[in-house]
Amino acid sequence: MRRTDLSMGADDEENEINLTPMLDVVFIMLIFFIVTASFIKEAGIDVNRPDAPQVETPPEEANILIVIRPNDEIWIDRRIIDPKALRANIERLHAENPQSNVVIQVNAKSTNKMLVAVMDASRQAGVYNISIADN
Repeated sequence: MRRTDLSMGADDEENEINLTPMLDVVFIMLIFFIVTASFIKEAGIDVNRPDAPQVETPPEEANILIVIRPNDEIWIDRRIIDPKALRANIERLHAENPQSNVVIQVNAKSTNKMLVAVMDASRQAGVYNISIADN
């Protein structure tokens, strides 16, 4: 049997794939993923270090310099200090010069735990003006 031209056109239309429902599903999934995506802000401390020139301070306004080495050794006045005796040393130096501030010079390879311990010891010693400098 021979098909007519009219019936051949109908078969061609039936064989085409309608992409509209698939595009609808893709757009709905896209909206779902955008809405459910979590935008997380990581916790941290923002440190703003000013770019100030080096200024010589008179000895009467000298600060208490605490150096933390890469192996977490604490140095004050060119001496190694035990972390347990840190508060007592800061209290002694602050008693000698009550206007002094604590400057902590930290090496990049030292741990944050030691930095926080030094900051806590200086606050316990009564010194609240603490500055952090890099090595």
